[in-house]
Amino acid sequence: MTTSSTEIENAMSNTAGCPFHARSLPSDGTPLAPSPRFAEWREQGAFVPLDFQDGHEGLVATRYDAVVSVLQDPRFSMLPARMPVGPATLDEPKSEGAAAAVPLELPGDLDEAAQASELLNLLTLDGAEHSKLRRAVTARFTVRQARSREPWIRDMIAGEVARIRGSKDVVDLWHDYAMPISARTHCHVIGIPPQKYEDFVELFVEPSTAQQKYDFIRALLEERRNDPGEDVITDLLNNPELTQIEIEGLLRLLMGAGRDSVAYLIATASVALLTHPEQMELLRSDVEGVRPAVEEFMRAGSMFVTLFARTATEDVEIEGTIIRAGTSVAVSPVAANRDPAHWGENPEQFDVTRDAFGHIGFGYGIHGCIGQQVARVEIREAITALLEGFPDISLVSAEQLEPHPFAHPVAVYEAGEVLVRLTTA
Repeated sequence: MTTSSTEIENAMSNTAGCPFHARSLPSDGTPLAPSPRFAEWREQGAFVPLDFQDGHEGLVATRYDAVVSVLQDPRFSMLPARMPVGPATLDEPKSEGAAAAVPLELPGDLDEAAQASELLNLLTLDGAEHSKLRRAVTARFTVRQARSREPWIRDMIAGEVARIRGSKDVVDLWHDYAMPISARTHCHVIGIPPQKYEDFVELFVEPSTAQQKYDFIRALLEERRNDPGEDVITDLLNNPELTQIEIEGLLRLLMGAGRDSVAYLIATASVALLTHPEQMELLRSDVEGVRPAVEEFMRAGSMFVTLFARTATEDVEIEGTIIRAGTSVAVSPVAANRDPAHWGENPEQFDVTRDAFGHIGFGYGIHGCIGQQVARVEIREAITALLEGFPDISLVSAEQLEPHPFAHPVAVYEAGEVLVRLTTA
């Protein structure tokens, strides 16, 4: 049965008290235990009305098949860049004791060239322009490239394990372990020299202005022009199809995107295992099982409550619902990754033996995560090193076990402080 636009509009006019009327994203979920309202919305239909921060009345997709359909359909555009209404924004205070969310960017003016580069954001481009820029960077993020990075990543993580072992008995796995691993790998793949690592952290991990980021990128490009390597920067500098503005825009995105997601997944996977000791023991007894278990880490601990919204450029019918041109749809990986119609019984259960390939943790379609193959290596090696290096590791506390405001206007969970006690055998 097809749901007409009139029926959708009628649903939008319902009161906020209706349990199947979204209006805003729920605030009662955590990374490993999302709000039960997502399950209620899936029961109601493939799409539920959702308000956006600019006043737009759009939809949210919660069923797996509907999410995949939207993400792969070229009739949806990344523009306009609308953000859903959620439980909080970055500038709202968190509860006492919660780790503060780092501001996305400090205010500041941009020069003319930087303003032009800002428009070349892969996250907001469609069609041929998007394909051209994405193609320019994908060569360094293939499965083969990811495998070639494994020895370096493994050695780097061994160094991080040695560092936290010698620091103190209780450490924050997110800040002291996951974040350095993701930041160092980011620098390695992109081509930021080791001596620039601290500068990268100061500008792209800690708060800074967009102009400061561009100044760093431009200086780095000048240094690297006569110093080629096996990295993204070298590929971009050698690409005759790219302008300087396009190169700077691509590096601005790549230096800022993905790093926090990997750190989040390492921290959240650690919490999942530490709160499910029987699952941890399964991996300890067969450490090779960590490789496929990464997919379950991604499925069960998805960072994105919703991805960047897609807007229909024409009338589109999906799962029996007609989505009118101009309607923005927020798709929810968190909800899709727990859809029993796709995953079968017990989709809420964390199970490292589950075949979780096909999850939406890395997005889907042409805007799927470019660096997902490298991310898989980082997560796998980081968790393996913890299992092998700290046989008596135990959880002291984890902020993410309690609901907190989203860490980004697009609606993402935050890893938060993950305190563990390291007691080696």
